[in-house]
Amino acid sequence: MPALVLLGAQWGDEGKGKATDLLGGSVDYVVRYQGGNNAGHTVVVGDQKYALHLLPSGILSPGCTPVIGNGVVVDPSVLLAELSGLNERGVDTSKLLISGNAHIITPYNVTVDKVTERFLGKRKIGTTGRGIGPTYADKINRVGIRVQDLYDESILQQKVEAALDVKNQMLTKLYNRRAIAADQVVEELLGYAGQLAPYVADTVLVLNEALEQDKVVLFEGGQGTLLDIDHGTYPFVTSSNPTAGGACTGSGVGPTKISRVIGILKAYTTRVGAGPFPTELFDEDGEALRRIGGERGVTTGRDRRCGWFDAVIARYATRVNGLTDFFLTKLDVLTGWEQIPVCVAYEIDGRRVEELPYSQTDFHHAKPVYETLPGWSEDITKAKSFSDLPKNAQNYVKALEEMSGAPISAIGVGPGRDETIEINSFL
Repeated sequence: MPALVLLGAQWGDEGKGKATDLLGGSVDYVVRYQGGNNAGHTVVVGDQKYALHLLPSGILSPGCTPVIGNGVVVDPSVLLAELSGLNERGVDTSKLLISGNAHIITPYNVTVDKVTERFLGKRKIGTTGRGIGPTYADKINRVGIRVQDLYDESILQQKVEAALDVKNQMLTKLYNRRAIAADQVVEELLGYAGQLAPYVADTVLVLNEALEQDKVVLFEGGQGTLLDIDHGTYPFVTSSNPTAGGACTGSGVGPTKISRVIGILKAYTTRVGAGPFPTELFDEDGEALRRIGGERGVTTGRDRRCGWFDAVIARYATRVNGLTDFFLTKLDVLTGWEQIPVCVAYEIDGRRVEELPYSQTDFHHAKPVYETLPGWSEDITKAKSFSDLPKNAQNYVKALEEMSGAPISAIGVGPGRDETIEINSFL
């Protein structure tokens, strides 16, 4: 039962799309198991660049079945627009499967997200404003709308009315907004039912049967480990579980069926949105990383905050996910630096701390302790094997591997699908 989980080991934007696409030709199913269109994956195929937000990266691999699992929250308008855009570019999207148990992002979820974030002012979380958090809140509060509800108008009407009973009170009395009409929401949602119907399936059954038939299933996380609602830098996190455990709950596949957990690490560190970031750079080096790395959010369009590699969070990701391997991306971006600092520990109130502090207060006060490694100036984008890399680049990779606690099995040396060094096969 060859099931693999592939997830971000930092704050997201590590290059999961490229890694998933690289494996896509060898796997039978690629499953998104959490998040929504707040995630963004960029995949470069030849001279074509694809920006995916909600769809699994496997949709670009002809022999692969892409699956949106029950743990994902789905904005129907975004999904249909993304499908249409791919179809116009000649990509076959007909094999897509969507769990009937996935929750729908409704128009009122988006409204609540935006007005709440504005209301918070300086205390805002830095959400994408796409209704993700309010949809997960509705799910936990048991007033959510699921994909399957689109096919029972009576149930849909009841559920929308129940959800708006409270939300309209909040919108009108707290935020001075107009109430939202339930009938209009129901009409809009019903309009998506026919277009989504060919894709809706019992994905739990499909995936478990596939594993019983020795099919290869790849579970693709959105965001990253440090944005996990339970294990991330709370409250500056997403509203779901991008960590490995989320793959099970978000797909209906049990943990005993997962054989490998691959963490995606960028050769430096970035994050989007508010929250602590010990290695963040505010100087020319930070600007150079942003410029050379093209560090702009696929979904948000916001510039990413950039900093040096943080081995403390890499070790943490290894622990909480049970990582078996790393895929190191964007090594080529570091070409040209004479010396490359790497954060090996933190200093907190005069103490050296080598593991991620569990206290939010301590993490906010953490200062990076750096070790400096020699850099390289040679172009590495044409490297096809580890031995093709300059000696200092090899040493940098080996040092990160030792500090992070799991073997680095692949290295990205450029944005293209073929600009990857595979050290050990993931399959």
